[in-house]
Amino acid sequence: MDDGTFPKLFRKKAKSLGDKIALREKDKGIWSPKTWNDLYLEAEALSLGLIELGLQKLDVVAFIGDNRPEYWIGFLAAQCIGGINLGIYQDSNEEEIKYYLNYADVKFAIVEDQEQVDKLLNIKENTDLTYIIVDDWKGLRGYDQPGLIKFKDVQKKGLELKKSKPSLFDESINQTRGEDIAFLATTSGTTGKPKLALLTYTNSIEMANSFEKVIPVYECREIITYLPLAWILEQTVSICWFLKYGFIINFPEEPETVRENIREVGPDMLIAPPRIWENMCSEVQVKISESSFLKRAIVNICSPLGYKLVDKKFGQGKMNIVWNIIDIIIDFFAFRPIKDKLGLSRVKFAFTGGAPLGPEIFNYFQAIGLNLLQMYGQTEAGGMVCTHRLRDVRYETVGRPVPGLDLKISDKGEILIKSVGTFKGYYKMPDETSKVMVDGWLHTTDRGIIDDGHLIMVDRMKDVMKLNDGTSYSPSLLENKLKFNPYIREAVVFGQSRPYVVAIIQIDYQNVGHWAEKMKIEYTTFTDLAQNEKVYNLVKEGVQRINENLPAAAQIKKFILIKKELDADDEEVTRTQKIRRKFVAEKYKEQIDGMYNEKQANQ
Repeated sequence: MDDGTFPKLFRKKAKSLGDKIALREKDKGIWSPKTWNDLYLEAEALSLGLIELGLQKLDVVAFIGDNRPEYWIGFLAAQCIGGINLGIYQDSNEEEIKYYLNYADVKFAIVEDQEQVDKLLNIKENTDLTYIIVDDWKGLRGYDQPGLIKFKDVQKKGLELKKSKPSLFDESINQTRGEDIAFLATTSGTTGKPKLALLTYTNSIEMANSFEKVIPVYECREIITYLPLAWILEQTVSICWFLKYGFIINFPEEPETVRENIREVGPDMLIAPPRIWENMCSEVQVKISESSFLKRAIVNICSPLGYKLVDKKFGQGKMNIVWNIIDIIIDFFAFRPIKDKLGLSRVKFAFTGGAPLGPEIFNYFQAIGLNLLQMYGQTEAGGMVCTHRLRDVRYETVGRPVPGLDLKISDKGEILIKSVGTFKGYYKMPDETSKVMVDGWLHTTDRGIIDDGHLIMVDRMKDVMKLNDGTSYSPSLLENKLKFNPYIREAVVFGQSRPYVVAIIQIDYQNVGHWAEKMKIEYTTFTDLAQNEKVYNLVKEGVQRINENLPAAAQIKKFILIKKELDADDEEVTRTQKIRRKFVAEKYKEQIDGMYNEKQANQ
C-alpha cells in the first residue's frame, strides 16, 4: 500500500488537505490553529534536525510530557526517518524512566519542560541518553549540560540541512514499510515491571480498517486529545485515526481545564478510560443531589424512563411513537442539560476502554442518551479486540470481535486472539513472547465468556478469586459496583481462600469533602475525612445498598477506609490507574487480616 505507514498517510493528508486546519491548541485563552501544511513543514524540519544530531533508522526516541502539538510533531518526525517511538507517562518517577531508557537503549528524548529535564539529568549518567530535546525552555536559561537542546533549535538545524538536501525528507518517508516497528507500547505492569510491545504500522492501520467497518468514525470532524500518548488507545485514535480520516484535533490548555475545553469544543467523538466516566458519573450524582427540589424531581421522574428506553432500544422491548416522544421530552428537560454541562451534547460516538467499565455506570450514561460503547483491547493485540455495535449494546459485555479478528475461549476460560493487529513480540524478551504467543494465538491472560457472539470479560485470570467454600467471584465486578457510589473513588476487594469478601475503600476526597462541609463536619486533610465516623457510616450505607443486589457469597462483609489515596508512586496502581492487587495486598496485609479477626470487626 502506498499509504501503509503513518509517515505515508501523513504526507498524503498534507497534500490533499493542505491549508485546512489539522489541529488547534488553546493557549492563554485563545484557540490557535495549525494547518496540515504547517504540521508537515514543522515535522520535516524536526526530522532533518534529528538526522543532523545523528538519529538513525530503528533508534528509539522517548517522549515524556503532556499531550500537546509539539509532542505530536516529534512523534511523526521521528517515524518519518525510521525512528521508533516510546511514550513514557509524564508522571513517571526517575527510577521508572531510567528503567525504560535502559530497556529500550534510548539515545534521544523529546520532553516538555524543566520538570522532565531535571528527572533525565539526574539519571542520564546511568543510561545511553545523548540528547534531551526540550519544547518549553522556561526555567532552563542557566542549564548548559551537554546534549540539552531546544526543540526549535533542532528544527533550525533541519532547515539548514534541507537547503543542501531538499528531497531527503521525502526519500526517508518512501523507505518506511508497513512491517516496520512504529512504536514500543508499554504494557500495564500490574504484576511487575512493564514490558514493551513491538507494534508495526500494519498492526495499527489494519485494526483501524477493521474498526471502521462496524463504527463509522470517519464521519467525525472534531475530537479532543488529552490523554497520554503512552496509552495505546490514545496513539490509535489521536495518531492513526487522525492520519487516516483527517480529524481536527483539539488540545486543551492545561490538564486541569480539560473538562471546560471539552465543552467549548463540543467534540463528535470522545474516548476515555473508566476513571474519567466514573468521575463524571460521581460529579453528576452529587450535583443533582445538591440542586433545587424542582430539578431533582425532574431528574427523578425522567431517570426510570431513561433506563426503560435503553431496554427498548437494545432489544428488550419495542420503540413506538409514544416512546419516541417520551425520549425527546426527557432529553430536553432532564438529560440534555446534563450532557451539555459535561461537554457531551454533540458526541456521536463515545467509547470507554482500557478496562471494563462497571455495568451501573455504563448503563447510566446510556440512560441519559449518550451513545457510549464499550471496547475491549490489549496492547499486544494492537489496542482493539471487541466493541459494541451502534444498535447491539449489552451493558454486561464488551461487544463483538471486530471484523478480521478470531477470538475463542480456551479450556481454562482464557481469551485467545488471532489477528493482523497482534504484536510482533516483546522488545528483547523472546522467552516472555513465547509464553503469550502460542501457535499464532495471543494468550491474553484474561478470563472471558462468549454469549451469543458477545464477549463478557470476567476478570484477569490471576484475579478471579475463590472463597474457601469454592465459590468464585470477580473482584473487578464488585469494585466497579462500589465505584458507582459517588463517595467512593477506588476499591480493592479480597477473599481468596477466605470465608467471605472484604474491601479496602478509598473515599472520593472532593465529593466527600463537599458532603462534610454541608454536614458541618470539620476536617483539614484526607486522613481526617477517612477517619471520621460519620464518613464511615456514609460509605457503609452505600456498601449495604450494593450488597442488597449481590448473591450472599459475593456480598462485602467488612471494609476499611484507607487514610490516603492509592498512588502510582507507591506502586499501588499503575500509571494508567489499574490496581496492582498484589502490592496492595502486601502493603495492607495487617488491615486485611484484621477484617477476618472477629475481635477487630468494624462493620
